[in-house]
Amino acid sequence: MAISTFDLFTVGIGPSSSHTVGPMRAALQFAESLAASGRITEVSRVQAEMYGSLGATGKGHGTAKAVLLGLEGDQPESVDVPTIAERVAAIREGGFITLLGNRPESHRIGFNDRADVLLHRKKTLSFHSNGMIFTAFNSSAEVVASKTYFSVGGGFVVDEGAAEQDYLVEDSSTIPYPFDSGKQLLALCEQHGMSISQLMMENEKTWRSEQQVRDGLLNLWSVMQSCVANGISNGGILPGGLKVKRRAKELHQQLLSRPEAAMSDPLSVLDWVTLYALAVNEENAAGGRVVTAPTNGAAGIIPAVLHYYMRFVPTATADGVVKFLLTAAAIGMLYKLNASISGAEVGCQGEVGSACSMAAGALAEVMGGTPAQVENAAEIGMEHNLGLTCDPIGGLVQVPCIERNAMGSVKAIHAARIAMRGDGAHFVSLDKVIETMRKTGKDMHVRYKETSRGGLATNVLEVPVNIVEC
Repeated sequence: MAISTFDLFTVGIGPSSSHTVGPMRAALQFAESLAASGRITEVSRVQAEMYGSLGATGKGHGTAKAVLLGLEGDQPESVDVPTIAERVAAIREGGFITLLGNRPESHRIGFNDRADVLLHRKKTLSFHSNGMIFTAFNSSAEVVASKTYFSVGGGFVVDEGAAEQDYLVEDSSTIPYPFDSGKQLLALCEQHGMSISQLMMENEKTWRSEQQVRDGLLNLWSVMQSCVANGISNGGILPGGLKVKRRAKELHQQLLSRPEAAMSDPLSVLDWVTLYALAVNEENAAGGRVVTAPTNGAAGIIPAVLHYYMRFVPTATADGVVKFLLTAAAIGMLYKLNASISGAEVGCQGEVGSACSMAAGALAEVMGGTPAQVENAAEIGMEHNLGLTCDPIGGLVQVPCIERNAMGSVKAIHAARIAMRGDGAHFVSLDKVIETMRKTGKDMHVRYKETSRGGLATNVLEVPVNIVEC
């Protein structure tokens, strides 16, 4: 395998990496495949069908909007966020969509909102619960092309051929220090006298120069900071039928009004960490630009802990930011390879749990921890998120998702501090806890895997998902 840090961390839009970013990329891939085949001009209609969790909670996650944008040639990392609502409304009201948008090979076709994007709430495709089928028809209603895609978490998208092979093989590049387990990672660090971040940097240099890696990671950090800044600037009510109030702006004003609180309350730093996490995930819930880290649903944890490091650790540096993100990516890859980061596949333990584990290990690294202490911190971060279900009320990434990011951030800091007080020796290995998470997710009933058919989603709202005004 060869997965880059920049595969795991990408810039996208909210509210979901699996349900928004993934479908946008799949739609773009389908439109590009039509152009590549030379048959795009034969197309008069495109139908997109969403299955499983995509169909069940697609309305609240803006899946249909993402599909339209992808068909028009947009990418999650570059789409003009403020214009999305206006553009989607124009497509739906005008009854036309332009495949590949402004590209030379673009092609305008008719669009029927009720017939061309279908959310199948109770139908699931084999292989993965986030399945999509795109079909292009000509003017005689004959099929020009049809492709199946799966959004497998974190914005990763694979086609139907993935069911027959290892869909995690992103490319065939040979990296100098390959690993697919925590045990292998620790052994390589010991053998070569390197930290986890140093080893990751050497692997990243397979694709980019060290300066390019550094610049790319600092750009991700810049996007994270902008996301927090936007989150603490924007108030009001989040979109959707739940009418959830944004809290980050008010909390920020409260903290600024009493700067002396830290002198009497040593735990006030946790209020700031909570603020950072809330700010990011409120922006995500509002459809803003976030860093998928490793998913949108858990996008607040790594930025929150990284803000904690930069603003409350006296020794923090830009080099530390680079080390932090490289270490977090190494841990995230282990979850991606050996379990899942998809809430639809393993529940919230795969999202908040994975992000908490990644942030805990990364914080231990930049605090001077040994590879063994980093591995211990990552293990603690996941061990105490095992079994966490995915039960968004109304199919919206708002309740309990936003607060879970705040709790996961604080838990990550706590896990790192526990690990740093030890020597790295511990009873449960990171590999064992990852395997346990995978098996727990496999045993978990589908109602607790992002379908909004169990847990808080039904015990609070007590109406089927998507009945609310999303």
